[in-house]
Amino acid sequence: MPPGITIAAEAPQLSAANTGFMLICSALVMLMTPALAFFYGGMVRVKSTLNMLMMSFISLGIVTILWVLYGFSVAFGTDTGSVIGWDPDFVGLSGIGLNELWGSYDIPVYVFAVFQLMFAVLTPALISGALADRVKFTAWALFIALWATIVYFPVAHWVWGEGGWAFELGVIDFAGGTAVHINAGAAALGVILVIGKRVGFKKDPMRPHSLPLVMLGAGLLWFGWFGFNAGSWLGNNDGVGAVMFVNTQVATAAAMLAWLAYEKIRHGAFTTLGAASGAVAGLVAITPAGGSVSPLGAIAVGALAGVLCAMAVGLKFKFGYDDSLDVIGVHLVGGVIGSLLVGFFATGGVQSDAKGLFYGGGLDQLGKQALGVVVTFAYSLIVSALLAWVIHKTIGMRVSEDDEVSGIDQLEHAETAYDFSGAGGGSLPRTVQAAPPARTAEAAATATQNKKVDA
Repeated sequence: MPPGITIAAEAPQLSAANTGFMLICSALVMLMTPALAFFYGGMVRVKSTLNMLMMSFISLGIVTILWVLYGFSVAFGTDTGSVIGWDPDFVGLSGIGLNELWGSYDIPVYVFAVFQLMFAVLTPALISGALADRVKFTAWALFIALWATIVYFPVAHWVWGEGGWAFELGVIDFAGGTAVHINAGAAALGVILVIGKRVGFKKDPMRPHSLPLVMLGAGLLWFGWFGFNAGSWLGNNDGVGAVMFVNTQVATAAAMLAWLAYEKIRHGAFTTLGAASGAVAGLVAITPAGGSVSPLGAIAVGALAGVLCAMAVGLKFKFGYDDSLDVIGVHLVGGVIGSLLVGFFATGGVQSDAKGLFYGGGLDQLGKQALGVVVTFAYSLIVSALLAWVIHKTIGMRVSEDDEVSGIDQLEHAETAYDFSGAGGGSLPRTVQAAPPARTAEAAATATQNKKVDA
């Protein structure tokens, strides 16, 4: 270049490759919500299966509409006070040009908006696992709408929005350790403290009714998580997304093995539920850290998450809070572990030059990570508990004790997950007359099977 002559940086051009990649990643993240529904649906008793599926699916409807109306604007609009965003052009997604690019990236604003939408959909669905068996469906739908508006959208701005306080401070959250998992886990704890325990908690057996469904859900979550994590770099131009992809696989494998090893030592068996839960714990923990650590660091993150989350799921029995499907033990604890371990294992050679304690960076990054964890936890816990309290005192958050015992599926959805009558159809009447004394052997066998499933 001749001296004294400078060349202005070229404006980014739309990349068909990165646009296509991000649309695929968006579809993968969307798949995670039905996958979560299967994962949670298999873990509950048979009488709550459909309700558990619906608690995830309804988020696809409610949050999608809110995101288009104002959620994207609040989360990623022009910053105000480092706590919230707003951009009139994003309201209704009505002022966005067809080929308008997202900031300095080479993908359209529409693509970025739909990718982030899938995160917004998944996060409240995560909370539902802690509330199984006992929440009115209308109350849950209202809670999702309020929580997404008051908690998720602002927190997403803190963490990922330009000008957000955590973003500007340098808190590293590659794909959602704070904004998604700690946020959802803290919310779950807040709601639990308001609505209380299930009938029979710590007394009646509450085992998963379908471990194959659990494994199917876990496998689909693992698959979709590649889009969740690798897609969060918004492109494929420099290899960072590829590192994140590798670290996602590595950490998940390490966490599953670590959970199973702990389970074998502690309880004497390798369970399928442990394998599925361990995999999810690894996915959660690597989500904030995967863009900062090496594959060896990812093994450490996953192994620590597998053991610590396996230990954490038992805390509900010690402290008496009824986290039905271990949202707190896996998502909250896993999110905290992954976020804090950035402060130890960040190499300074992947997504940024920030280094952790083990790579000569001192305690600076660890302090930033800890602040992000504490503020997100406190805000989500307090606001979520207040929202649940208001709903509980107005329209009521819980079903009656009798309806909880008889089964929330029939009450809220007029259906049951499985039909063993042989007559077809999934709907059963609320009141069933006793069978005549002279029953066939086939009818007797069917009744026995129903009793087993209901137990």
